[in-house]
Amino acid sequence: MEKFGIHLLALFHVYQVPQLKSCCSKALIERLTIENLVDVLQLARLCNAPDLHLKCVKLVSNSFKSVEKTEGWKFLHTNDPFLELEILQIIDESESLRKRSKKRKKEQNFYLQLSEAMDCLEHICTEGSISVGPCNKEPTKNIYPCSKFSTCQGLQLSIQHMTHCKKRMNGGCVRCKRLWHLFKLHYSICELPDSTCKVPFCK
Repeated sequence: MEKFGIHLLALFHVYQVPQLKSCCSKALIERLTIENLVDVLQLARLCNAPDLHLKCVKLVSNSFKSVEKTEGWKFLHTNDPFLELEILQIIDESESLRKRSKKRKKEQNFYLQLSEAMDCLEHICTEGSISVGPCNKEPTKNIYPCSKFSTCQGLQLSIQHMTHCKKRMNGGCVRCKRLWHLFKLHYSICELPDSTCKVPFCK
């Protein structure tokens, strides 16, 4: 397989021996290197070996800078521009997909943090927390820390800051603006009657 794997794949394809062709494809996947990647990719395309072709394309996409320096890629660039274009398009689509996935993950993290902040705001204003008490009550010293500790702690500090901030009156404090947006968001989704909700400004 080390010496004749590529030749065997071509033979098994031509003589239509699917089981041996499949075994050969799996063996070649395990023996892929940067140097032979382009050659195997071309062969997988000609011999209709989808698993091998997909693996080659993924490796080319992940290690394109190294593959670009190989003799195989230089030969491809000179003799088969259509395949080169096809590979470059696949790499571009793969990169776009990665960027979209990263953006989606970032958005999901943002909404998760926002959801946590909303939960913390409600429990701070209704049950109280270590440093900020519920509406019209002093903080309870023997209360257990919130399970979303870092978010809750940051929110408590922001609430304490807002009560003493002098810039917020003219809209000059970014920290107060963020907290104010959180109050507005709570108001937009709150389903409790005005007299029942303990979150400030909800009425």
